[in-house]
Amino acid sequence: MNGLKLHIIIMTLACMLTSQISFSQINVEINKKDFKTEAKDGYKEAMNSIALGDEYFSSYSTGGYLRALPEYLSANKYNSNNAELNYKIGVCYLFSTEKKKAITFLEKASDLKTDVSPDIKYELGRAYQVNYMFDEAINTYNDFKSNKTEIEAQLKKFGMKIDEFNADARIKECENAIKISDQAVRAFIDNLGPNINTQYSDYGPVISTDESMMIFTSRREGSTGGEIDADNQYFEDLYISYNEGKNRWSPAMNMKNLNTKEHDASVGLSPDGSILYTFKGTPDGNLFESKLKGEDWSKPKALNKNINTKYHESSISISSDGKILYFVSERPKDEYGTPSKGGRDIFISERLSNGEWGPARNIGAPINTEFDEEGVFIHPDNRTMYFSSKREGSIGGYDIFYSELDDNGNWGEPVNIGMPINTPEDDVFFIVAGNGIYAYMSSAREGGFGMQDIWRITFLGPEQPLVAGTEDNLIASSKASIKAEVKQETVEVKKVRLTIMKGTITDSETNQPLESEIEIVDLEKDEVYATLSSNASTGKYLISLPSGKNYGITAKTDGYLFHSENVNVPATSSYQEIIKDIKLKAINVGATIVLANIFFDFGKATLRDLSKTELDNLIKLLNVDYPKMTIEIGGHTDNVGSLETNTKLSANRAKAVVDYLIEHGVAKERLSYKGYAYQNPIDTNDTEEGRQNNRRVEFKIISVK
Repeated sequence: MNGLKLHIIIMTLACMLTSQISFSQINVEINKKDFKTEAKDGYKEAMNSIALGDEYFSSYSTGGYLRALPEYLSANKYNSNNAELNYKIGVCYLFSTEKKKAITFLEKASDLKTDVSPDIKYELGRAYQVNYMFDEAINTYNDFKSNKTEIEAQLKKFGMKIDEFNADARIKECENAIKISDQAVRAFIDNLGPNINTQYSDYGPVISTDESMMIFTSRREGSTGGEIDADNQYFEDLYISYNEGKNRWSPAMNMKNLNTKEHDASVGLSPDGSILYTFKGTPDGNLFESKLKGEDWSKPKALNKNINTKYHESSISISSDGKILYFVSERPKDEYGTPSKGGRDIFISERLSNGEWGPARNIGAPINTEFDEEGVFIHPDNRTMYFSSKREGSIGGYDIFYSELDDNGNWGEPVNIGMPINTPEDDVFFIVAGNGIYAYMSSAREGGFGMQDIWRITFLGPEQPLVAGTEDNLIASSKASIKAEVKQETVEVKKVRLTIMKGTITDSETNQPLESEIEIVDLEKDEVYATLSSNASTGKYLISLPSGKNYGITAKTDGYLFHSENVNVPATSSYQEIIKDIKLKAINVGATIVLANIFFDFGKATLRDLSKTELDNLIKLLNVDYPKMTIEIGGHTDNVGSLETNTKLSANRAKAVVDYLIEHGVAKERLSYKGYAYQNPIDTNDTEEGRQNNRRVEFKIISVK
């Protein structure tokens, strides 16, 4: 294999997602003379199977081992008592979803010939470890270590060193697993089924905050180039699927306009599902972005030099306000000269005023360690980070950890998310839905369809009564599969301080979807929190609003009156979804809109500072967009109090708005005002919510010249 081809293979995302049990397996030779038995039939066919299996095995890749397995099993039918063949079958099973079978074959290989391979005890230890037999694994790893001198001599024949087998690290992982085994997370882990998963590798799921869309990577048959890489798997392609409810997903579709003949892998998605981040392994592992415009994704564009370097960048996540990128890089130091902690570290980059990404900064301790960090995901609440790490406390290679940002902007000490989410193998790329109840990951677990599969985790919180169901679910406290489901309405999990507002934006007359710019303002600070757009084809939008802010939300489209909403999300607010369909009114005489972000002191006509953003939008409409438009400002109240009192209050409030507009350059003759009291309600006055909606300020177009 030439150097370039090997480099390409190493750079693919699959190398991090595939179970990295050990790529130091030994291709022991199966001696023809020893393998042959007295049986006359089947020997030639068995040797042909062994030869083909050895060819696959020698690639030292998951795909190779899995292609070798049926060949070795075929040969095993002729002679099931060959130590070397049993060793190889056991190794192959370690890379499959039937890892329990690895124990049977590796134990038999060791019984038949104790020195069948220098690493037999190590591989058997791995078999015990990945099957949660931690005490047996520790004892077997210690057996491996106790014969260090003899094993080192044997390994020299294969050009290998004992340092390639880190038994001490594996023992530590087993000890960690024993410690946390009684603290297992209560969760169901469900396979997403055949519409998503295949007999091939399916992994790297990324979702929109509301779980309406999923994009993932697959190495299934039918890839864009149709070629198989040197690791015996098809090249990576991007696929997309849509949530049909009740954990059912539409049949995955190849994203043909984004895929190439090389590797294309999904690594990140903006919370609203409009920006996709992808990974390409050549030339040195870079990150790209594509933007959704209507129904079409733009051609992937490489991120700038502050993100992509000559070093390896592999995973990425964007904050819900679109202002911060979190990504993983192997660069030795950041743009400020701060050395990396070691190996892969997590970095952040802030968006500059020109829209570009600024210099990268190492996020530092306690997130980064001397060990590798990978698979970063920032939850849309902008306070919880999930990532993978090989740090102390791992129960096997990469484990999933999470850390929370405090009110002072400091990241807390990372916490191992626990079993059964973490396994004795590498667990990388874990994402959590906006509600905090569901998460998605890829794993080569028992019960899957083939190699890597995509699974959904349901966090259960405190124990609740279970009701018999029809689906097999894996409960955290047990390795057994049970038939059960939880009453989700009683589930209580870690509070997620996030509000999702979503819906469609359409023309109020034709109901045609509109592409609209949506500006989200922190009214307390009078600064733009985020901007985004509704989809040009569907009019759909999704906004993630972390708790602790009073938001003014304005939808703007050329030729239409702007539409405003106020969403006040207290710091103590837990997860909620607001469905709000917005109908924009065309600029026509008689059109009216509610100014939802105009605020007055209680019972008075004094404008509060929170009103500035809304008033500035109105000033722009009148002085920039339509400098000859004339309008009426109307004040409205609820029905609490007398008509006389409410008429006076509503008129004074309308006048206060007019006075502000005049003070800021709008000609007086273009403005009029009127107090309507409670005579034109838009909601019931029988509830507090209805009365609040009736207390409003509107403007109406009198003329457009």
